[in-house]
Amino acid sequence: MTLTNQNIEQLLRLCSSNDSKAQLEIYNRYYKAMYNTAFRIVKDSFKAEDIMQESFLTAFTKLDTLEDLSLFGAWLKRIVVNNSIAEYHKTVKRHEVPLEAILYKVEDENSGINEKDQTQKEVKQIINVMKTLKPNYNIVLTLHLIEGYDYEEICDIMKISYGNCRTMISRAKESLRKKLMLTHNDKRA
Repeated sequence: MTLTNQNIEQLLRLCSSNDSKAQLEIYNRYYKAMYNTAFRIVKDSFKAEDIMQESFLTAFTKLDTLEDLSLFGAWLKRIVVNNSIAEYHKTVKRHEVPLEAILYKVEDENSGINEKDQTQKEVKQIINVMKTLKPNYNIVLTLHLIEGYDYEEICDIMKISYGNCRTMISRAKESLRKKLMLTHNDKRA
C-alpha cells in the first residue's frame, strides 16, 4: 500500500469519528475534481458547487458503508455523478426548457482534463464539439471518455440497458466524428 493511500485511509478513519480537521483535509484533496465532474454534467457553477458539497456530506455520513477505504475517491465520484445526473434531469423537467438551451448557458472553460492537455488545440476542439452534441450523447461521452466509466457503470448511472448504452456510445462517437470532420473541413476552406 502506498503512503498516499495509507494517509487517505488514516484520514478517513478520523472522518468516521467526526474529526472536522480530517474532513477538511479530505475535502481539500478532492473538491476540485468533484466540482469539475459535477460541472461537466449540470453546466452551472452554482449547482455544481451545491452538488459537490452535498456529495461530501453524503459521503461523510455514509462512510461506514464503504468497505474498502482505498476506494473512497471512486466512491465519492460515483456519488457526485449520480447527484449531478439527478439534478440535470430535475432541471430539465422543472423548467421544460429545450435541453440545448441548458447546455449552452455556461461555457465550460475548465473541463477537468489536466492543464497540459487543456492547452492542446485538439483537446479544446473536441470538448467544444462535444458540447454541440445531443444532450444524451454529450453525457454518455463525458462519462465514458472523460470520467472513464465503463459500459456497465454508465448503464447503472443512466438507468439504461447494456445494449442501449453500447448503441448510444457508438452513435455519440460517430456524431462527434462527423462534427469534427465538418469543423476540420470548414477550417481548411
